[in-house]
Formats: sequence, structure tokens, C-alpha cells
Amino acid sequence: MKTPRIEIDLEKISHNATRLRKLYASKGVGIIGVTKVVCGDPAVAAVLVKTGIDTLADSRLTNIERMREAGIQANFVLLRTPAPSQTESTVRYADISLNTELSVIERLSESAVETGVTHKIILMVEMGDLREGILPEVLEETVERVLGLRGIVLAGIGTNLACFGGIKPDNEKLDQLSLIASEIEETFGIDLQYVSGGNSANHDWFTSTADVGKINNLRLGESIFLGRETLHRKPIPGLFNDAFRLVAEVIESKIKPSKPYGEICQDAFGNVPDFPDRGPMRRVILGIGLQDVLVSGLTPWLDIDILGASSDHILVDGKKKDLKVGDEVEFNLNYGALLSSMTSPYIEKSYTASTGRGREGATDHNLRPWREVAAL
Repeated sequence: MKTPRIEIDLEKISHNATRLRKLYASKGVGIIGVTKVVCGDPAVAAVLVKTGIDTLADSRLTNIERMREAGIQANFVLLRTPAPSQTESTVRYADISLNTELSVIERLSESAVETGVTHKIILMVEMGDLREGILPEVLEETVERVLGLRGIVLAGIGTNLACFGGIKPDNEKLDQLSLIASEIEETFGIDLQYVSGGNSANHDWFTSTADVGKINNLRLGESIFLGRETLHRKPIPGLFNDAFRLVAEVIESKIKPSKPYGEICQDAFGNVPDFPDRGPMRRVILGIGLQDVLVSGLTPWLDIDILGASSDHILVDGKKKDLKVGDEVEFNLNYGALLSSMTSPYIEKSYTASTGRGREGATDHNLRPWREVAAL
């Protein structure tokens, strides 16, 4: 098979999505499946919809368009406030968008009227993480203006935490969002369809809180795909953490010194490297590099060490493994590595229908075209 490639176990993704949907539904919280880390991959999107997740979110309109053109039947959310130049495309491809700027919402209104559609928006509220959000003290004024716009429906409010500033979603933050939602509903005599309290970082809050208040929605990506919460990257019990694996091929394997020799200057990326002298080692080169994947986010399945990488190569200390040219080396990925590898056009995407639990005891991978696997 071609390398480098990323193998995507759709059944493990389905398992994780199903477990999480049922978990959050136990307290009346629905979930939106976030597809941005898989670049709106239609195979993955089809699996999410099949598990009962009827709303998908992505930060790129091209990914939403990709899923629509593939025939994915879902409600689509643009996961970031649209750029002014994107308002026409936003109302065409997205059913809902997250918004923070009144001038952009006004342009969405114009585009919606011109297109003859109704576009829903979720107003994002700043709760301390300092990425996107309307300050609570001016939210009421913004809501009043939005309610007067043609072609726009205020579908809800939301917040984003633990993404840029790393601020923890806790009872204090989520109780405040619930209070804001109640005040908006009472002041304007409306019912908010969504009170979206955050993302995969909300897992600890959800499992420990006795009352979710008015929070009725979360936007989940990493916990579905990697089976982890995102405050401490702890595995969530009962979920698979290895639904994705990266496979690279050995293109050189030789015994060489461990320390480069000669005058040391900058490497290809402007760093001045410093390597300890560990004596001769089996230095293995893999046909994949920084142009393909965030190498720091890879964990080898074998007992080998990543020494570093250039644009097109990963260098590995093979240690006691007698890796030969043509052998395949497998890696688990963190979120950053998954994002970069799914974005890379140089990495083949393959789909499996294996339900094996990790490397030990895993069934043979059955690689198939995505439409066939997604229909299982």
C-alpha cells in the first residue's frame, strides 16, 4: 500500500461518537460533531450522522461544501465568525454560523435576503478565554440589533473555553452562561435553541456537575476522534484512543554516528541543533517530514525514538529494532499531528472497519473505499 498514509478506523469513531452522544444526552445536552480536524472528510462525516449526530460543524467553508457535495445529510455550522468576504458563501453552504461582529451579521442578513434563505446564528459570548466573543455587558444591545435583521434568526448563544487561553470550563463559567441565556430569553421573550457551553474540554465539568443549567449543547471533535478530554488529555473511559494511525515507510537504514560531525550552523528551519554523542546507532529515515505532519505530535508504536525531522524526512533511532528499507513504521497522533496529517495532500487516507482494541488483539484491517465502509 502507498505510504505515507493515515488509516482511519470508522468503527472506532462510530463507537466513540455513540458513547459520547448517549453520555451527554443523559443530562439533556446534545452534541455537534466538529469535523475540522479531519478536514470535513465525507467518510467520517457519514459515520457521525449514522450515529445520530445530525449537526456537523467546521471552521472552513470548503470543508462544509465538500461534505454537502458528497451527499452528507446534516445541518452544517460554520464554526467561526465569517469573514466579510465570505457572507454570501456562508448563507449558501452553512445553515448556522457562530458570530461576534454586528457588521458581519448585517452582511449575512443582506446575503440571506438576496439568496432567499433564512440563516441562523449563534452569538458567541466572551467568558475569559479571549479568543472570540461578545463582552457580556454589550450582549443585550447586540441581541436587540440582531432581532431586527431580515433573513437572520438568533438560534442561540455559546462560548469557547480552553482553546486559546486555556481557561477551564467550570461551574462558575457555565452557570454564568446559563444566567445570561435566561436573561436574554426573559428580556426579549424568545426561546434559544442552543446554549452551547463549549467543547471536548467540558467533559470533566459535565461528569462532575449536578446541574447543567441551561447548557444544552457542546461541540465535540477531539473527544470523538481521539477519545480524550482536552484539559489534561486524559483518556475518557470506554473510548478508543487509536482510531487514527499514521504509517510511514523506511527509506534508509544504516549504522551511523549519533552526533553530526563538522562545524554546526543553522538547520533548514533556522535552529542550531545540539545532539549528544551516544555512539554508533541504527539511524532510520522515514519518507515523511514536517511538510506532512506535526512530528512532535507523533508517538511510535515500536520501541524507537524520533531524533528529529526535516521537511521530507523523519530520523529515528531504531534501537534494538532491525528496521529495513521498505518496512512500515506506525504512529499514534495527538490532535495537532492529526490535524496536519489530514490536511496534507501528500498523505494517503485509508479507511478500516476493524474493531480490535488497540495494537494487541486487533483484528486485521480491512481497507475499503469510504462509501463502502461508511455504509457498514
